[in-house]
Amino acid sequence: MENQVINEIIDCLKTVYDPEFPMVDLYTLGLIYDVKVNESNKIINIVMTYTTIACPLWDMLQQLCKNAILEKFPDFEINIDVTFEPLRSTDMIKDKDIQKLFNI
Repeated sequence: MENQVINEIIDCLKTVYDPEFPMVDLYTLGLIYDVKVNESNKIINIVMTYTTIACPLWDMLQQLCKNAILEKFPDFEINIDVTFEPLRSTDMIKDKDIQKLFNI
């Protein structure tokens, strides 16, 4: 059951697009490192990063992620931890065709 909920959360995150690359969602870009859910306590924990350490929209991106998830899971608390370990690279992009575009 937990895997199903995590997949639903990932589907929610796939609706959030990076303003720098509005044709690709945050999950596909590889910005979401981890999703964990504690269904009994109704807590969702996300580990994510940004395309750059100096991202000026970090708070907006976090709120967009929370809003997307809360549409499907309104009773859950959402915690987002930001990390730069490992530092994001184009190898983390989940779609191989999009990855090729960034590696040209």
